[in-house]
Amino acid sequence: MELDNITSMERATRRGQRELFRFGIALLFIVAVMFYTWAQGGGSFLLIVAAMIGGYMAMNIGANDVANNVGPAVGSRALTMTGALVIAAICEAAGALIAGGDVVQTIRGGIISPEAVANPDTFVWLMMGALLAGAVWLNIATAVGAPVSTTHSIVGGVLGAGIAAGGWDVANWGKMSTIAASWVISPVMGGLIAAAFLYLIKRQVTYQGDMMAAARRTVPLMVAFMAWAFSTYLLLKGVQALIKMSFLTAALIGLVVAVAVYFLVRPRIERQSRAEVAASITDKSRVNSMFTVPLIFAAALLSFAHGANDVANAVGPLAAIADILGGTGDIGKSAAIPLWVMMVGAVGIAIGLALFGPKLIRTVGSEITELDQMRAYCIAMAATITVIIASQLGLPVSSTHIAVGGVFGVGFLREYLKSNYARMVEEIKSHHPAGDQAALDAFLDRFDKAPVEDKGNMLRELKLKAKLQLDEEELLSPKERKGLRKVYRGELVKRSQIVKIAAAWVITVPASAFLGALFYFAIRGAMLP
Repeated sequence: MELDNITSMERATRRGQRELFRFGIALLFIVAVMFYTWAQGGGSFLLIVAAMIGGYMAMNIGANDVANNVGPAVGSRALTMTGALVIAAICEAAGALIAGGDVVQTIRGGIISPEAVANPDTFVWLMMGALLAGAVWLNIATAVGAPVSTTHSIVGGVLGAGIAAGGWDVANWGKMSTIAASWVISPVMGGLIAAAFLYLIKRQVTYQGDMMAAARRTVPLMVAFMAWAFSTYLLLKGVQALIKMSFLTAALIGLVVAVAVYFLVRPRIERQSRAEVAASITDKSRVNSMFTVPLIFAAALLSFAHGANDVANAVGPLAAIADILGGTGDIGKSAAIPLWVMMVGAVGIAIGLALFGPKLIRTVGSEITELDQMRAYCIAMAATITVIIASQLGLPVSSTHIAVGGVFGVGFLREYLKSNYARMVEEIKSHHPAGDQAALDAFLDRFDKAPVEDKGNMLRELKLKAKLQLDEEELLSPKERKGLRKVYRGELVKRSQIVKIAAAWVITVPASAFLGALFYFAIRGAMLP
């Protein structure tokens, strides 16, 4: 066989080798969890199996859910993929171990009635089935590149296994209706808030004639507001297991942090805006670079808060199983989370992120719409502000849906602005006499550099002048009039991703519920004599 053919075969099998390597590392982690649980005194066969399933669930959370925290930063090139993986892995594990919580409700959020699973054996089988269902569904979603809610996955698993164990009447359908409402509330709120921030940046900075002067005024305030939002979010959601405080207290502490950050970043922004740069570097690129460091901190803080909150999705059912099998727990009460259980969740999330996270990070960061640092900033702000507002109003939201909704929001705003600008350019062309190209080019150059308010005035004055001096028939040819009626619509958001992700969101709870019922019956059948 020729050397060229051998080289081609090696290239063709390289991807398969990488996949096999990742699978092997994941399998080694599951085996390590088995021995680790046994070493912790978990001699019960069911507890060892449950711990292995919990480790599998944790890896899938790392593979799927963490992408929402670091995907925009990677897509905007504020972080490299390697840097994002390292920061997210460390912060996720730290959040889980430091602020992951002491207790978790054994029946997730009142999804089913505790009376329906009064038998300890039934409860253990139910939790194992629910945990495995959530993990398998997350695995499937990751494989197809769809970011889904891990909370909805485990909720669906508990619902399905609970119905299988006690019938349809055990389900809390009122609670399920609020979860269904979050399918709409979360992405809509995230999209609107992200789009609002992006429009604010464009209007106050990038649409200004002197972009650097506008950046000196606006960017320090926006970074300070980001510091307030993230400080408040972290105090309310990230360290709630360590420190309990009201929204007002958290907001006031966040305000102090924001003031300090403002005076810290203002001189840096001043230097960046006045520094000499190469002619090839645009003002917009310089403004983008001002958001790089804040985005790195945002990715780290979001990952920390995610580890603190969502580790319960991986190890909460495991902690409940350990509590029941130890003979110390009550099915309807809260279950303490031992440190060894938290370790399984923290390490599992970090390993899952490192092995399988890049696929979803690329999906969120670059495969929905093109992101830069300003757009990534808007998505990060949407993720925090939406959670803060929703928590105060008692609205059910999903962090996954918020972040992805924010990505879609900035993409659709860009489409609208691009379409609107193209319409204005067409109107300018239509109100200039044919053949006067020099005047048209000069006007378009002034129009591009003018602030938003001046653009509207320039367009109105041009229309009035054209109406007074020329008849409509002299202004543009029939072909030009036809072109004017066709408003330019460039698609900056991939529609195929909308369909895929929306479908995955809608079927997450039903799919994981079906799997939960299936696995419950399988476990029950295997355990009964």
